[in-house]
Amino acid sequence: MRYTTSKALAIGDRARLASETTATGHRRDAGFTLVELLVVIAIIGVLVGLLLPAVQAAREAARRMSCSNNLRQIGLAAQNYHSAYQRFPAGYVSYATNSGNAPASVAMDPVTWDAGPGWGWGAGLLPFAEATAVNDSLRFDQPLWSPANEAGISATLPFFLCPSAAGGDAPFRVQNETGGQLQINGRTIELGRTHYVASHGQESCWGECGSAATGVVFTNIYTSETKTITIDGDAGRVADGPFYRNSKTRFRDVLDGTSNTIFFGEHTSTLSDKTWVGVVPGAFTHPRFESPENGPDAAATLTLVHAGPSGGELDITGFPIIHPVNFPTYHVGQMVSDHPGGGFVCLGDGSVRFITDFVDLYVWAEMSSMNEGETIDWEKL
Repeated sequence: MRYTTSKALAIGDRARLASETTATGHRRDAGFTLVELLVVIAIIGVLVGLLLPAVQAAREAARRMSCSNNLRQIGLAAQNYHSAYQRFPAGYVSYATNSGNAPASVAMDPVTWDAGPGWGWGAGLLPFAEATAVNDSLRFDQPLWSPANEAGISATLPFFLCPSAAGGDAPFRVQNETGGQLQINGRTIELGRTHYVASHGQESCWGECGSAATGVVFTNIYTSETKTITIDGDAGRVADGPFYRNSKTRFRDVLDGTSNTIFFGEHTSTLSDKTWVGVVPGAFTHPRFESPENGPDAAATLTLVHAGPSGGELDITGFPIIHPVNFPTYHVGQMVSDHPGGGFVCLGDGSVRFITDFVDLYVWAEMSSMNEGETIDWEKL
């Protein structure tokens, strides 16, 4: 028995050695060759390359869902605000004047006639958007830059932030025309950020337009016919959208229909800073990157955007500009999104739509005005 076992072991050893011998007669060590290792690494790389886009697409789908829900919450809050006050909140609240005279306490900008208290549409929606704690901390009877409001106006509110926006969520310091920090009564102002803005319509009325100046308004977006009007501090003489300085828009004012009119949309902080708080006189919004058509714009663009065409806003060829979501003018006064392929808007009825980068320009302009009487061809969206 002992001899038989030893013989069997010897035979097994010879078979094992034979299997580990290469075709050239040399014994091969156990393990992978370099070629085998490289092949395995290449296969893993291909699998990872196939998997990562799917993971990123799933994450972006979740972010889009969150952004859509944020805008839906803002739209619902606006509906509830209207139910409570029989109107929508103002684009921002400014001391009303048709002469440019105002008390020193409201810090009126002599160029734009923007003045305190400055509270914007986002601040008006706070009690209707489950942000009562921040709302209760604010003194709305004082200008938003009052020391009593310092803590509240820098609050970060999640429903005002799009998870796809890549430019940051943190509060920001308000800037002056040259890009330095604006000061009122020797103090800088830090405002809570938002990635959502309200629509002023096709036309814009800020900068010099907000004062006693005359303005050019397009009366026909298809033929570029215009008229000249005297503004005398009343932005409502120019604005054809639901939100502007001291606006008091009601459902019955939206003659084009709330389901056909854009109320809110996206503006990523990748392009410029926006706030839910309101407008500070003398402030300017500065783009974070340069393009041939963009540049700093007046304080109203802290909360508002417009679609174009707007009187005096022409491209390098002399034609009026219409700028839908992600249009390459990249104005600080237009809607911009970090979602691939387009961005979300909230209509006056509270519904949310995704508008592609390839939307027809005239359809975009038609959706942005509330009382111009245009007929929207939804198949061009």
